[in-house]
Amino acid sequence: MPADFTSLHNYHERLVVDLVVDLAAGYPLLTEDHHPDVACVALNRLPPRYIRHQVDLSFHMTEKERQESEQAIREAVLFAFEFVQARYAMRARR
Repeated sequence: MPADFTSLHNYHERLVVDLVVDLAAGYPLLTEDHHPDVACVALNRLPPRYIRHQVDLSFHMTEKERQESEQAIREAVLFAFEFVQARYAMRARR
């Protein structure tokens, strides 16, 4: 019987998606259709951290590492919003 790999995921995915949803109101030019693009740009700026369960990595992180991770995620998401918004504005001018 093959192993079940369905529980594997990137640790940052849920955190990035949650932050995109939380910050979306600050970017009214972008619609909900743009939010997955924002998440993709942000995730591509972060190192991949594959885990099976969300507690796997957080259990092994120090408080300093957790704060640094949260800051890196926030910076990546803010960059991504600005990037996608700029691309959207460029396309609208055409």
